[in-house]
Amino acid sequence: MEKLNIDGIKLAFARHGKGTPLVLLHGYPLDHHLWDEVVPLLKDTFDLIIPDLRGFGDSTTVDAMYTMDDFAADIAGLLDQLGIQKAAIAGHSMGGYVALAFARLYPERVSGLALVSSQVLADPPDRKEGRYKSAADVAEKGIGGVVETMTSKFTSNPQWQAFARKNMEAQQPTAYIGALKAMAERADATSLLSTMKYPVVLVHGDADGLIPIERAREVKALLPEAHLVEISGAGHMPMCEAPNETAQALMMLN
Repeated sequence: MEKLNIDGIKLAFARHGKGTPLVLLHGYPLDHHLWDEVVPLLKDTFDLIIPDLRGFGDSTTVDAMYTMDDFAADIAGLLDQLGIQKAAIAGHSMGGYVALAFARLYPERVSGLALVSSQVLADPPDRKEGRYKSAADVAEKGIGGVVETMTSKFTSNPQWQAFARKNMEAQQPTAYIGALKAMAERADATSLLSTMKYPVVLVHGDADGLIPIERAREVKALLPEAHLVEISGAGHMPMCEAPNETAQALMMLN
């Protein structure tokens, strides 16, 4: 992992391959290792930039409230330092929210967008309240409760449940708390869809226990030119559960 200082945050990232720049953004509460299965399948086509979002993995964070826009600004700063003006952005779950914020803030820098197991809707009031309660629980009791709750929701596959658990357990409580609050406050991105003049790819498992596949179908209905790839039997981690199908979908960003 390399690290670069981005406005006071040390942002860690891996870089593999050559070709069209493609940023892979992990979801909550994981890190860049989420993408390990698809990297070998994509590195001959893309210049892969795979960061740990602020607070996660080997990246540092700040002791203050931050937003999806701040996550997106971190990625813009990373691309600046790497000398990359334009890139395709693929985000998994929360990483999709970061990708959408990036597309809104820096539209001229986006060559393509992929939402993997993600959505464009903001949290309804009850979900927002639940995130703040979860953040308070983590602050008081640690991450164990979130790990227990989320492990089975990621996937029904025992191998990938074990991976998710191990990866979640490696993260700091501050990352959980900051991300939960940022997700709770994120804006609805539905209106952004009509402005997208670049390839848009939607990848979703039909057994996703965290974000139902209907969210991807709704985006497809609003943006007919988007490519929707539904992966039969996959849960919330199609890049792990179905890496070949996921990689083939992401190839549409080239």
